[in-house]
Amino acid sequence: MVVCVAIPRFELLAALGDRRAVAEEAVALGPALGREQVVGEVSPRAEAFGVAAGMRVGEALSRCPELRLVPPDPAGVRELWEVVLERIESIGGAPESDRPGVACFAADGLRGLHGGDLDGVLTAARRVLGRARLGAAPSRFGAWCAAVQTTSRRPALTVPARSLRGFLAPLPVALLRSRPEVETVPETLERLGLRTLGEVAALPAPALAERFGHPGVVAGELARGRDAPPRPRRPPEPVAERVDLHEGVSGQQLERTLELLIARLLARRERRERGLRAVALSARFVAGGTWRAVATLRHASADPERIALALAPRLAELPAPAESLTLEVEAFGPPAREQTRMLDGGAGERRTRLVEAVRQARQAAGEAAALRVLAVDPDSRVPERRAVLAPYPDA
Repeated sequence: MVVCVAIPRFELLAALGDRRAVAEEAVALGPALGREQVVGEVSPRAEAFGVAAGMRVGEALSRCPELRLVPPDPAGVRELWEVVLERIESIGGAPESDRPGVACFAADGLRGLHGGDLDGVLTAARRVLGRARLGAAPSRFGAWCAAVQTTSRRPALTVPARSLRGFLAPLPVALLRSRPEVETVPETLERLGLRTLGEVAALPAPALAERFGHPGVVAGELARGRDAPPRPRRPPEPVAERVDLHEGVSGQQLERTLELLIARLLARRERRERGLRAVALSARFVAGGTWRAVATLRHASADPERIALALAPRLAELPAPAESLTLEVEAFGPPAREQTRMLDGGAGERRTRLVEAVRQARQAAGEAAALRVLAVDPDSRVPERRAVLAPYPDA
């Protein structure tokens, strides 16, 4: 069985820091500075006025004049979600999390630690997570759907294997948007008149593959209650440096501050002579709220000039005066003493570099960042049949 932990409006809670205000007031996450002017997660009272996430700020305020916008806090969200994941790990769980607010972990290996049954695992999770909603099912997607169906009066819901198909059947296809690999499929399904997961599950797999390609096959498998097991995350190695700034710091002073952060980060003992694969630059604004940007290096490096060259353009993206600047390691590479070849090794060397570039792209933008086009039926009159996208091999 898989247990899903869901905390609704997690980013809004992290930015506001007051659960009571979220429950009683009309509040919403405001747009990030310099980004598209749309609201983020909204409170139940704001939803009652018709305000929804992704709505334009002007429309949201016209529907709910008393709406209060809260500046987003991506750095605070990351820190708070890390605490939640550590609490799951404290009871023996190995969580997988694609976004803050939702995590899944396998429960079968934890039964012996918590009374010998699934109820003991859910009780332990509820004890360390408080008011989080819990769902248990044989698959990740089924567990998430169960967690979504819970309420404050029934914070946990268990769906046995024999009932999973029937449990998923009446649920809307919009729930498929929770999976990045099939997030574009539900809109087309709804236009075709398919409203529930049961209707999608009744379609033959070849028909879904012909219309949507691989995402359609995945959507059909999810609707039938089949899913891959959770992939536990790799425990992070928190290596970060922070510098407090004066309110008027900008331009060349910010660049000197960045050089200081890089020098301090490379001097940390925890680095153990490894190069840096990806680093995150975050700032806390004077007027409230935070900002965060991740830079992935083309080659893992411990050269301060190369790291500064990759991060300097990020400083220009700061939308407001910052009171502090933080540099954190997102991913380590191999030891920095490794050297590259002086001469080009021909086709084999080019292949190695291409594979490394694919891995870097996936490190920065996810598994679907590098795909290749496979010609299936070039002479077909239907564009979707001519070619399909497949993952680019990285080995």
